[in-house]
Amino acid sequence: MSNASFPVLSLIILLPLLGAMAIAVTRDIRLAKTVALLFATLELIATGVTVQLFNANLGNSFQLVEQHAWIPSLNIEYLVGVDGISVLFLPMSALLTLMAIIASWNSVQHLTRFHFALLLALESITIGVFVALDMALFFLFWELTLPPIFFLIGLWGIGSGRRSAAIKYTMFMLFGGVPLLFAIIILAVNHATVAGGSIPQGLAFSLPVLLGTPLPDSLQTLVFLLLLLGFAVKAPLVPFHTWLPTVAMEGPTQLTALLTGLKLGAFGIIRFAMPLAPTAAVQYSWVLGILGAITLVYSALIALQQTNLRRLLAYASVSHVGLVIVGVASLTMQGIQGAIFQLLNFTMVAGSLMLVAGFIQHRLGSTEAIHLGGLAKVMPRLACFYFLFVLASIGLPGTSGFPAELLLIISTMLAHPSISIAALIGVILSAAYMLTFTRRAFFGPVTQASVRQVQDLRPRELTLLCVSALLILGFGFFPNGVLKTNRATAEAWLSRIMDQPVLVSESGRN
Repeated sequence: MSNASFPVLSLIILLPLLGAMAIAVTRDIRLAKTVALLFATLELIATGVTVQLFNANLGNSFQLVEQHAWIPSLNIEYLVGVDGISVLFLPMSALLTLMAIIASWNSVQHLTRFHFALLLALESITIGVFVALDMALFFLFWELTLPPIFFLIGLWGIGSGRRSAAIKYTMFMLFGGVPLLFAIIILAVNHATVAGGSIPQGLAFSLPVLLGTPLPDSLQTLVFLLLLLGFAVKAPLVPFHTWLPTVAMEGPTQLTALLTGLKLGAFGIIRFAMPLAPTAAVQYSWVLGILGAITLVYSALIALQQTNLRRLLAYASVSHVGLVIVGVASLTMQGIQGAIFQLLNFTMVAGSLMLVAGFIQHRLGSTEAIHLGGLAKVMPRLACFYFLFVLASIGLPGTSGFPAELLLIISTMLAHPSISIAALIGVILSAAYMLTFTRRAFFGPVTQASVRQVQDLRPRELTLLCVSALLILGFGFFPNGVLKTNRATAEAWLSRIMDQPVLVSESGRN
């Protein structure tokens, strides 16, 4: 591990919290909005600096590491760091949060200061999930995402069932947290057993330490399935996906943009489930591939039936997660790099599409296709951005969706030819449901009086969508920047999983 000379990761964790605290003592609502915008901008700059400090050539080690004793009696530490898998998620999370704050500028009319404070707090916690290298610390950040999301859905949701949606989301996440906690405890106790230490003195929660601790085959399957179950709920994968369409319909669109754009569950599968139980990951890769294929095709078929843009985008998000899991299950370089690329792509494409849906909802009070006919005639600027994001979502060449989906499909063809058929079907269905809804909602005659009078994008909204559009085109034409950042780490990740039986035997002899 490469230790940091300056605690930059602690800074980017604490900076949004400081912004939330500043908002708490601010009485003027307009000033509170400005404070939120200022701290979100500073966070984006700080995360950008973090990426500049990262050395992409050091693939087999964590960088910018900060390590301090936290609960010494249990060997739990404050341990944070980044590698090629996690580092780009930091600026993308900061960017999406900044966009959510700008999108909320005029749409939140009550408890405004509390709303912006919660967005900043959620950003801080999300950054903590991406950088935590102690499993107990990770689990703390993981569970801390629940309170702000619960209040954001329950207090600022746009549906009559928003409180029920908040409870449903919380119950799903609590259910998913149980197997995660059991898996973490098993890993910690296994380290004590292997090291010959007593409990609790011999426990270990450090991810680098656990990666170097042999895990018996009898425990690998259990740990892998527990971690997979916990992360599948958050991803979400079928059959644990039902909370996302509910939240998309009942919750605030700014929060839904964060939930669809930041796939913490899929990140957890790549970061923890696969490398911590590599033998089981290889053994059950076909199960993971089938689960991803079912999620991909099933959600795409459901999306074809949707008449509401927000619900359609929710099912589209679930379907794309299925494609990511199929790529991860291939256990190839193309698969892991394509999966990381696609998860980053979600931040820009899925998040921006949901924000566009929010702009429509705020203006018209509905995102049902029957109420939206002819939008392109009265909102040409919004329609242009929406169409670009749709093209990126279906993987058109020149957009960021193309290199990600190409890598994922190639990896599936190489590893699981039969599953690749499902991947291709899913991609075709993706184009079908996105373009069909676009034709119904944006083209044709204007039939609603409210649509004729609707206002196009405001300058603030236009600016934030321009940033997202430029990134989508930039990553589409120049994808090597992303691929170079995670190539060395992806190689080390793949080498660990594929060569793990040899590593375990050597550790046993030592």
